[in-house]
Amino acid sequence: MNIGKAAAASGVSAKMIRYYESIGLIPAARRTDAGYRAYTEEDVHVLRFIRRARDLGFSVEGITGLLALWHDKGRASADVKRIALEHVATLERKIRELQGMVDTLKALASHCHGDHRPDCPILADLDGPTGPGPQRTGPRQRGIGPV
Repeated sequence: MNIGKAAAASGVSAKMIRYYESIGLIPAARRTDAGYRAYTEEDVHVLRFIRRARDLGFSVEGITGLLALWHDKGRASADVKRIALEHVATLERKIRELQGMVDTLKALASHCHGDHRPDCPILADLDGPTGPGPQRTGPRQRGIGPV
């Protein structure tokens, strides 16, 4: 099948299929005599695997490892479980970081008058200094929260 049909069948765009080929995540497709890419049902199966892994937030590097394990019939499921749990920990950390951003923006917005006045704690916070290390998650504006 051509790339358009493979894209439709797998849920991966033709552009992403080409990208995955270019970075070696999937092998280059066989070419027809006319030079068009030709995909098999097995190729579509692999693309669906990749799409599902991407839907779960795995990076291309992570998917490379998962594909290797998927193709390795002698794999230990403990290896797959370890990767999944490491990814869960990464996602939970990102959730905490995002929640910190939400909390900060809510606090800043609650102290912004949102009227005709030019002063705005949101802009004051964005204009403030940032140093090395972790990003601050609390509002800096006087009377709003920790400095």
